[in-house]
Amino acid sequence: MEPFIGQIALLPYNFCPRGWSDASGQLMPISQNFALFALLGTTYGGDGVSTFALPDLRGRAPIGQGTGPGLAQHDLGEVAGQESTTITIANMPAHTHTIRATNEPGNKGGPGAKLLASDATVNKYSDTANAPNVSMNPQMVTPSGGSQPISIRDPYLTLRWCIALEGVFPSRE
Repeated sequence: MEPFIGQIALLPYNFCPRGWSDASGQLMPISQNFALFALLGTTYGGDGVSTFALPDLRGRAPIGQGTGPGLAQHDLGEVAGQESTTITIANMPAHTHTIRATNEPGNKGGPGAKLLASDATVNKYSDTANAPNVSMNPQMVTPSGGSQPISIRDPYLTLRWCIALEGVFPSRE
């Protein structure tokens, strides 16, 4: 079956077939690709005089254009998102670090259904059920992580996106 010009296919090969090219954002000469330029224009880049760009799907997940109930508008050719982010204090919702504890002496071993209590020779927990929340010493809850970026990518399997340079010119109806 002959593809439509501009059709994009996801393939498991380490190459694109003859008449196809990687969908990796490369600039194409308009003079050698009139039909494809007529379909894509400069949606994905290029100067529109001598060049246009193919879609760049490297590291990208395609989504449908338009909008829907509860969804944001997404325009053809729009690029968004990132592979990693750094969590900062500004990203965190307001919160506190409290712990239920008592000043009563510890008279139980082990934390199961108990509260942290004041020092005792061996035991650190108490049966006191109505202990108040106590703010923790700031040295106990200092920031950690060193502001290193974390991955926010979904699990993935790498395949090759290819775009048809040749084929049938698609009609609108």
